[in-house]
Amino acid sequence: MNNQLLWKEEYNIGVDIIDNEHQRLFQIINNLFMLGKQNRNNPKAYQDGIKFFKEHTMSHFEDEELYMCSIQYEGLETHRRLHKGFRENTLPALEEELIREAYSLASVEHFLGVCAGWMIGHTLTEDRAIVGDKISQWRDLLPNEEIKAMEMVISSLIHDMFHLETKVVSNAYGGERLGKSVYYRLVYGSDDKDKQWEIVLAFEEKLLVNTVGKILGTQSDKLDIMLINTSRYVAKQFVWRVMQHFPSLKLYEIKQENLLTYDKFLEVFEKKKPQLSLLFDTSAGYFSYCVIAPHLLEEGIGVPIGADNAMTEIERYLLKRERNRKHKILVVDDSVTIRQGLKNLFSADYDVNLARSGVAAIRAITLEKPDLVLLDYEMPVCDGRHTLEMLRSEEEFADIPVIFLTSRGDPESVSKVMDLKPEGYMLKYLKPTEIKNRIDEYFQRKSAE
Repeated sequence: MNNQLLWKEEYNIGVDIIDNEHQRLFQIINNLFMLGKQNRNNPKAYQDGIKFFKEHTMSHFEDEELYMCSIQYEGLETHRRLHKGFRENTLPALEEELIREAYSLASVEHFLGVCAGWMIGHTLTEDRAIVGDKISQWRDLLPNEEIKAMEMVISSLIHDMFHLETKVVSNAYGGERLGKSVYYRLVYGSDDKDKQWEIVLAFEEKLLVNTVGKILGTQSDKLDIMLINTSRYVAKQFVWRVMQHFPSLKLYEIKQENLLTYDKFLEVFEKKKPQLSLLFDTSAGYFSYCVIAPHLLEEGIGVPIGADNAMTEIERYLLKRERNRKHKILVVDDSVTIRQGLKNLFSADYDVNLARSGVAAIRAITLEKPDLVLLDYEMPVCDGRHTLEMLRSEEEFADIPVIFLTSRGDPESVSKVMDLKPEGYMLKYLKPTEIKNRIDEYFQRKSAE
């Protein structure tokens, strides 16, 4: 670890409460860099130092948001959203990596590198925007629900193609350096020349080696011409599959592709503000998926409502909302493979949520009542029967339909849950198409009642 963060005059925004804490955070990161030089095998020292950094960061976010409130800063909600993403996604993902790798030197360097990159980028753009020196980089982000939809599609495809579990590290990734990475740009166009999609992808080298490299049987942990060339085709296939989930994109064709240096990659962020900028941790390496398509914001705007058309537009809105509503299914299973497999099976036609335990299921049902629960029988601590007993004991949840989907098919197990009135009992060894058909039939029958 030979890195040091040098405080520069350009980082000052002219607000003492913010500038002083920025300098303090820079110093804490520098102390952690120095700790790496002196104590390479001292996880406890790293843990304490990182905890200290995290506490100061959270306190700084609160102070900064209070200041923005006091001056009635118009970008407050966007700024809060960025803080929340760093607090709830980026930091937990980095901390999990530290624990997973027992605070190895590489994982600590990665933690500090991402935090330092985020801080510098955030300070030079978003924080300077508070005092009017810059324009916020994220003023043109897509609405949260559309970003969430893309997160689900990408996570599902990564699992489908490479069997990797992904976590969203940031939904406002600003182009921070991921370490050794490959940057790839794809431009898609249609007959409408005013509309195009620019997709910019960043892959950590180790992710390509651990996925595409293993498929090729590569023995080396370094990139070569064949691996990068194959990765290009895999990336194009991946983007194509993402686009298939959005019917309006099926008419777009690839017009251009480029391999970018990191400097060119950053240039894209500075000149063209992304409407979607996601960073994922796949456990095999980091991956970002960024979309530049300004027309998406225009297409998302509905018909202006005025006194002359208010009732008509509200009626249309409610009809469209009801037509587009998908039935909500909650899948409860302690196997991540089963959960993800069922999500892939149902997500095209249903709104699918996942829970890995009976306790998590109760929490999920409390937050959003599903139309159907698919419940595993055998789970640790709180099994399927106990979970259903808790649901039936609460008046608010007593009528929620539950179908057992389990590998436990002996008569005794089945008879134990019949008095709790489940809607059905299916075995996991059924073919996926048969499981899907039975769920479709269930909802068709309910609609006809």
